[in-house]
Amino acid sequence: MPPPVAILVSMLLKDLRELVADDHRAVDAEIRRQLASDVLLIRQVGEHIVGGKGKRLRPLTVLLAGRAAGGAGARHVQAAAIIEFIHTATLLHDDVVDDSGQRRGKVTANELFGNAASVLVGDFLYSRSFQMMVALGNPRVMEVMSDATNTIAEGEVLQLMNAGDPDTTEARYLEVIYRKTARLFEAGAQIAAIVSDAPAPVEDALRRYGRHLGTAFQLVDDALDYRGDSAELGKNVGDDLAEGKPTLPLIHAIRHGSPDQVALVRKAIEDGGSDDLGAVTAAIESTGGLDYTAELARGEVDRAIEALARVPDSAFRQGLSSLAEFALTRTH
Repeated sequence: MPPPVAILVSMLLKDLRELVADDHRAVDAEIRRQLASDVLLIRQVGEHIVGGKGKRLRPLTVLLAGRAAGGAGARHVQAAAIIEFIHTATLLHDDVVDDSGQRRGKVTANELFGNAASVLVGDFLYSRSFQMMVALGNPRVMEVMSDATNTIAEGEVLQLMNAGDPDTTEARYLEVIYRKTARLFEAGAQIAAIVSDAPAPVEDALRRYGRHLGTAFQLVDDALDYRGDSAELGKNVGDDLAEGKPTLPLIHAIRHGSPDQVALVRKAIEDGGSDDLGAVTAAIESTGGLDYTAELARGEVDRAIEALARVPDSAFRQGLSSLAEFALTRTH
């Protein structure tokens, strides 16, 4: 009997990490070093975060992109840690905004330490990431990352505005996932090229790769909210619906459902909560919402891989291609 897809995907991710194993360990060490603080609560929340590493796809993207661009050494390790700090800061704030109780299969920091601690430690991580950028001494890194963090903040606000709104369009949804998710992947791949002193065509290729990879990742994430398993996902299935988030599977169901299905999905978005999760999931399935989301994700992965054509061929470029496929096939 062939191994389950989840095991194959896990094996693929392990192989990709092996390509940059020394760098990956150095990133872990750098994250722990930069989390050091005289303030006990920061150390406690920081240790809770480090203990729930997750997949760390963003720093892995930076490490593979840096190596593919010809870079090596401490600079792209530092760049990967910066990206992970910014990502973690957004998660700490998100969990407060969304009132989440589970993240990466663990109790969230806000559930354990309170909302105030989560917000303030998130602020610490943001400010620490900018200290790390200054230490790199590259103005272009500062420019890219300051623009990216501002865009991410705008994406969070746009998502808040869309919450509970069943008239959210596909275009508005795609704008949110670019700003909220894909922009950080894009910035990470780009600064990997910058600190590697890569030529402009390679930098642009990696930037575009990161954007399409991040978009595919979020599309799959939104589909998993209706098809995944809570134990594998590390969060509760149906969380997006409970928060009234009009993600693409719901938008598609509203566009193509029967009048009863449309009324059901619209009400579920407006009211929030997951009482009707089963019926809403059935409406999504019957209208092809998950297949449509997967189709768009497939297109983004194809564009990510196409962007790599201008990057010199190497095991690391092949690793980036495999990472894009992983984003598509992952089950958590």
